[in-house]
Amino acid sequence: MNKSTIVAVFVSLFATSIFAVEKDTTFVAQGNPVVRYKYTADPAALVHDGKIYIYAGHDQCPPPENRYVINEWCVFSSSDMKTWTEHPTPLKATDFGWAKGDAWASQVIERNGKFYWYATVEHKTIHGKSIGVAVSDSPIGPFKDARGSALITNDMTTITHISWDDIDPTVFIDDDGQAYLFWGNTQCYYAKLKENMTELDGPIMPVSLPRFTEAPWIHKKGDWYYLSFASEFPEKTCYAMSKNINGPWEYKGILNELAGNCNTNHQAIIEFKGNWYFIYHNGGANVNGGSFRRSICIDRLYYGSDETMKRVRMTSEGI
Repeated sequence: MNKSTIVAVFVSLFATSIFAVEKDTTFVAQGNPVVRYKYTADPAALVHDGKIYIYAGHDQCPPPENRYVINEWCVFSSSDMKTWTEHPTPLKATDFGWAKGDAWASQVIERNGKFYWYATVEHKTIHGKSIGVAVSDSPIGPFKDARGSALITNDMTTITHISWDDIDPTVFIDDDGQAYLFWGNTQCYYAKLKENMTELDGPIMPVSLPRFTEAPWIHKKGDWYYLSFASEFPEKTCYAMSKNINGPWEYKGILNELAGNCNTNHQAIIEFKGNWYFIYHNGGANVNGGSFRRSICIDRLYYGSDETMKRVRMTSEGI
């Protein structure tokens, strides 16, 4: 096998990672990107029992093709954000029997000892993207479909007439115990969730946000709610603030600039052991990275004296 063939095989394996993850794999992060042996995108994060968990889609598009090929999600955990463990593949798009593929953006949240995974997939029989819910007794899974049907389908939202406006779910449980689901593309939506976390508890309502494209993320610090989101295209991350989760939301501007070599921008914002972190993806992998072969990164997030968020400084050194 000559040198060019070996390189081609390596690139193909890096892109597609054809070998399923069947056991824990531990590695030490060497700056950004955090994961260097496979492509990972659309990160979400959860803090539980002294560990941080990052959930990400697995970009599997072989070069030189340029399209989204995402069939499964990955989960990584760390107690110090330096040494990480990738756990066996916890969920695939086809684990939802009513879905036909596309493991797009998602988020996991804990309630009453169970872990609920809200995930974007393509529906088999209802045209367009849908949001499903999986559940597990462990943050690393395995997860299984909690409903046997989609929570949100494209025919439930009619403000826009695109088939991909029901994507990128983010879930937040407020101090009073009420859970909320936010999601959307072009138009941002939100709805209350019942305590069982698998049913809506009221109507779907629009959220008024300037420059909104997709990827909403809700978090709270002190008395302020923060709604960050991907904006325009190529995407930057912008954000808005409110004293009420129901709004109105005051637009505050850009939080994260264009993520190098990547058209999309998708964030998770989390506090871990007293520090705030901005978790995102870019196209900066050394081997054929780009908009369809993305890599998760982590940098610090800081707040100003007025509680606004300071613009993220993306680094190759990471944390």
